[in-house]
Amino acid sequence: MTRQEITQFYQEHHRRLYNISLRILRDSDEAEEVMQDTILKFVTGGNEGSFVSDAQVSAWLARTCIRSSIDRLRRRQRRDAFLKDYAADALPEDGLIPDDHSVIPSEVEESFSVERIRSAMDILEEPYRLVLNLVLIEGLDYGEIAGLTGRKETTLRSLYSRGRAKLIETLKQI
Repeated sequence: MTRQEITQFYQEHHRRLYNISLRILRDSDEAEEVMQDTILKFVTGGNEGSFVSDAQVSAWLARTCIRSSIDRLRRRQRRDAFLKDYAADALPEDGLIPDDHSVIPSEVEESFSVERIRSAMDILEEPYRLVLNLVLIEGLDYGEIAGLTGRKETTLRSLYSRGRAKLIETLKQI
């Protein structure tokens, strides 16, 4: 691919890949890295000749982005678990642990229904949020999600059902 073709390819796909990753990771910097890594894998991997249509390219990019995001999420969870296990040894002198998480406003105007849903999704625990994002937003079926996450389809159906109920309950409270 020429430099101009790569730039055009980037312009066509970067926003979608970034949003996919952001919905999974909930971190803008990490989402941008995953998006760039995904595009770089495609461009440097010599894959462009193996796809018949743009839809196949788009599907490959989405799957690769989802897998990379899930891998990064798992690494973050392992790191956080490790730090949590050993946090007592590294507590500051005052004994308080700083809170890095953004506070979700308790009152959101009714006219911002998308913001209400985003806030409610942010409140959900990780497995529920991941499955809801992949089913509702990405439109993947349980078999595809099972292949991406390594979980059983029955577990995913249960997570989806419980997550959906928790999302509805949270939306009623917000």
